[in-house]
Amino acid sequence: MVAWLATLRSAMLHALRREALQGPVLGDSDAVTDYLFAAMAHEPVEQLRVLYLNTRNRLLLDETVIEGSVNVAPIYPREIVRRSLEVGATALILAHNHPSGDPKPSREDVRLTRLVATAGEPLDIRLHDHVIVARSGWISLRAAGYL
Repeated sequence: MVAWLATLRSAMLHALRREALQGPVLGDSDAVTDYLFAAMAHEPVEQLRVLYLNTRNRLLLDETVIEGSVNVAPIYPREIVRRSLEVGATALILAHNHPSGDPKPSREDVRLTRLVATAGEPLDIRLHDHVIVARSGWISLRAAGYL
């Protein structure tokens, strides 16, 4: 039964990822948040995922860059910008989960998000959003006015 559920989850994530990332990533933000929610909301430890995008907002790479503990996943703006340059990204979407179940951003979440945005600016790397997902829902830092 557990193996069947794992296979079903994998197939569902594949379908959501395909739907979310077929066209321009920002063309359907609901599909992207559905994918991120399904992929990360129930993880037992915090993870930071970065979607690296090209000039047409097409996905170049979806990468989990950090796995933290139950309540922290450190964000290193320098490393995110360095990796962006390596893959030729001109835009980013950050996503991380809150295993606590509450998607509300902490002060540190907001501070580090702004640092990533500021670090990318001189290199023409734009931070489109930072999405925090939890079992109870998700929040876009851009939509909430933090960016």
